[in-house]
Amino acid sequence: MLEEVREIVGATLKLGPRAASLRADTALLGNLPELDSMAVVAVITALEEHYGFSVSDDEISADTFATLGSLAEFVQAKLS
Repeated sequence: MLEEVREIVGATLKLGPRAASLRADTALLGNLPELDSMAVVAVITALEEHYGFSVSDDEISADTFATLGSLAEFVQAKLS
């Protein structure tokens, strides 16, 4: 799950080879300059399309995008 989320985040934010360095404990918000409010929406949309689930606005928080691991946990919870 973490690897798939890493690939989606990397592709959506166009991180190129930097995406390979993202680990579960890598901070996202405030750490990746590419991850602004519009990019958050783009990442959520990419996750929705890839996994086939829907995310409502009230499900998204800064905690969801705190780290790559927290984002992967969110995706796992949506799939459960």
